[in-house]
Amino acid sequence: MFDKRIKLFFAIASFGYAVFQFTEGLIGNGIALIFLCAIFIFLFYRNEIILLAFLKMRKQDLEGTENWLIKIKNPQNALTKKQQGYYNYLYGIIFSQKNLTQAEKYYKQALKLGLNMDYDIAMTKLSLAGIALQKRRKREATTLLKEAKALDSNNMLGEQIKMIQSQLKRI
Repeated sequence: MFDKRIKLFFAIASFGYAVFQFTEGLIGNGIALIFLCAIFIFLFYRNEIILLAFLKMRKQDLEGTENWLIKIKNPQNALTKKQQGYYNYLYGIIFSQKNLTQAEKYYKQALKLGLNMDYDIAMTKLSLAGIALQKRRKREATTLLKEAKALDSNNMLGEQIKMIQSQLKRI
């Protein structure tokens, strides 16, 4: 909703006012303002719109996810670098059902900007391997598949990796 600089400003302002409340002897108000500051700092690192989009994604509601992502007007100013990565990651998932070329662009942008969790990186590379396989780029698909397999430490993507490996053998 708000630009990341506005969130940071409110965090600093509420912390400053909390310090003022502590010096005035109003400890309860100061503690409440520290909690308010913590909320703004949390929302600085975890964008509320992206959190809501992930909730829609968990319900397999791609249309609802896209509706939430559309509400972010200028992602370069409103989001941090990692949040921009997840913004592109979600758009990649949405467009993987519609347009593979567009999905590939979003996935590559997400990898370039960075993702926090190894599972997300592995899932992105696995999706890119599937797209490369459909576009008959066997060498690229093999490389991406090996990278995804190395990142999948908990073997959560094991079945998908085996499926793509079997399709690679057919080409």
